[in-house]
Amino acid sequence: MKKILAITALSFAALSAQAKDIVDTAVGAGNFKTLAAALTAAGLVDTLKGKGPFTVFAPTDEAFAKIPKADLDKLLADKAKLTAVLTYHVVPGKVMAKDVKAGKVKTVQGSELTIGTTGGVMVDKAKVTATDIVADNGVIHVIDSVLMPK
Repeated sequence: MKKILAITALSFAALSAQAKDIVDTAVGAGNFKTLAAALTAAGLVDTLKGKGPFTVFAPTDEAFAKIPKADLDKLLADKAKLTAVLTYHVVPGKVMAKDVKAGKVKTVQGSELTIGTTGGVMVDKAKVTATDIVADNGVIHVIDSVLMPK
């Protein structure tokens, strides 16, 4: 009985140690520093630390590097536009890779993303490079470009 209790306690400890929200999960991954800075600048950190669930198409630092520095600096300084761009990367609900279907999906920003599944998954013109990074309030799918709302 003691052995079972010890295993159960260890399991709960491991589960608690792993449970992180979307923001903490992205920061912990190490290749989303620009995204984390942008979320802070837009005041969206608390939202993505909220209950959710959320599906986030997260551009890496390399994806943000494709934007000319002057344009990125201008975007980071414009809170309203930055908020629109970042919330365009977020879909309500937790959509795992196995559940992705081609078509349109409404974002938190209000516009629709176009999902393609031919030759790999595309979100608008961004390629999904990694999937199913699970957080306790949703899931992250990594993309290779920053999405811009139409």
